[in-house]
Amino acid sequence: MQSLNFPRYTFRFKNSQNSALIFDMICKKFVVLTPEEWVRQHTLMFLTTEKKYPLSHTNIEKQISYNGLKKRYDIVVFNPDGSIHLLVECKAPHINISQTTFDQIAQYNFKLNATYLMVTNGLEHYICKMLFKEEKYKFLKEIPEFSR
Repeated sequence: MQSLNFPRYTFRFKNSQNSALIFDMICKKFVVLTPEEWVRQHTLMFLTTEKKYPLSHTNIEKQISYNGLKKRYDIVVFNPDGSIHLLVECKAPHINISQTTFDQIAQYNFKLNATYLMVTNGLEHYICKMLFKEEKYKFLKEIPEFSR
């Protein structure tokens, strides 16, 4: 798989029925290794090892309904009180981050109300903090460490 703009991590792999699989630390099972999954697993590893985000507060690929449509978010990290600290949208490395990507995560956030949003294709990372009272957001240079 392609090198990404993350620190180097060690992952568990295996092959099954001519498909490469990677171990998902959240689901605790092997999943098909797609380019987007490669980015998601790097993002999860980055959040848990570098930024101290607890696995126990992290959820992946859950379905939500928005305007009658069923959507799936990539990664959510909850605060201890159950509110959402971080919402992450992962794209495959060959997908350019565009306004459409930001629109997608913004739609999810209308429903989820995360404090921080992250969009990544593994090569480029964009992080912003929601300023709900001012009805705007502020781009950040990096994602903050998790604080309890």
